[in-house]
Amino acid sequence: MKNNKMKKGLLAALLVTVLLSMTLLNAFADDGKISDSEINAIINTQTDASQVSSPFTQVAAAVRDSVVGVNNYGISYSYNYGYGYFGRPDSGRESLSGTGSGVVISNWGHVLTNYHVVEDASRLTVTIANDESEHEAQMVGFDKDLDIAILLVPGLKLPAVPLGDSDQLQVGEWAIVIGNPLGEEFARTLTVGVVSALDREVTDTIYDRYGRRTSITNTMIQVDAAINSGNSGGGMFNVLGQLQGIPSRKYSSSGYFSTTSIDNIGMCIPINVAKPLIEDVLRSYTDTPAQEVSPEDNQAAVNANSPLLGKPRLGVTVTTITSQAVGVLPQGALIKEVEAGSPAAEGGLLPGDIIVEVDGEITSSSDAVISRVQGHSEGDEIKLKVFRDQGLADQINESVIDLKQIGEGEYVELTVILRVIDNRSM
Repeated sequence: MKNNKMKKGLLAALLVTVLLSMTLLNAFADDGKISDSEINAIINTQTDASQVSSPFTQVAAAVRDSVVGVNNYGISYSYNYGYGYFGRPDSGRESLSGTGSGVVISNWGHVLTNYHVVEDASRLTVTIANDESEHEAQMVGFDKDLDIAILLVPGLKLPAVPLGDSDQLQVGEWAIVIGNPLGEEFARTLTVGVVSALDREVTDTIYDRYGRRTSITNTMIQVDAAINSGNSGGGMFNVLGQLQGIPSRKYSSSGYFSTTSIDNIGMCIPINVAKPLIEDVLRSYTDTPAQEVSPEDNQAAVNANSPLLGKPRLGVTVTTITSQAVGVLPQGALIKEVEAGSPAAEGGLLPGDIIVEVDGEITSSSDAVISRVQGHSEGDEIKLKVFRDQGLADQINESVIDLKQIGEGEYVELTVILRVIDNRSM
């Protein structure tokens, strides 16, 4: 009897096992497919963006629209063999010379950028990423030595970013960089790093607008956020969304550092360095259109340029600076002699001065100065800019100038009132 009961128990257990196995097989059979409910559980998920926040997302939302592209257009010339030189005025063609970034800093359309982004432009525009529109811009302030420039874009409807106090920056705090690396294709790219160091001294050899070579040392903010070509002029922000720096350059394993591996060394100009220029530009801002010239003023200008008044001259003997000396000296007309009692002497010109500008226009040779002066009439007031260095003045009568004796020198602005004193050209 006992054996029968055991047999019946084993048989029942076996039946249960078979039934369970068949149930499991049926569950996974169903043509080998995953059920819709299981797929939905994997695919149809949601993310609550309000719960995924960071200082970076907040800064991006606050200031990203205020970063614009800056376009530098230049005039290119083709060689004209019939005239034997480059650049006939009627042969120029405008083309895009380069691009960079800029940041809106006022509600009146002022945009802060790097000077090297806008240097030598025949025309400037800014591009808005949201609608890909392009707007004409005018440079209203710059400091080449500091590598900063300010553009004005009338009617620009973008919010201005708040300026920070870069003197309060701390090593280790977040550095949020926004700009347009490689142009419009990657407009308003955000990269993040930290402030790696403060007050880094960076020395550059630059050429001023007259061709003279000089060295400039500026203190910058070092960051490890990615800065690439096109980021120049954009913004380096803190976690409060304040503009603390202007990305200006990066170091790479090329050029002077070709034998050294370099990563993540970028330099930004502190915003406090740019504030004096920003203040000057804002104080001089006006949206009042230029006054029309009255008929009386127009007639006075006609009379002043009448050829009947004679051809004046400065009263100087000049020669063109040789190409071998350019760099140590600026391009221009070197004054060898100043006649006593001449307009030049009365205006403060000295032997050894190099005339680099006449009425705001660069004059890179003695012929250019002569041409500009001969275009005036007696009684005209002309503005001159000269380079003056005592080391050069001391050698003015020497047949060969020792360039090693040239010092820092300075640019001096003078006013000369022309008059006819004889028939000589200058």
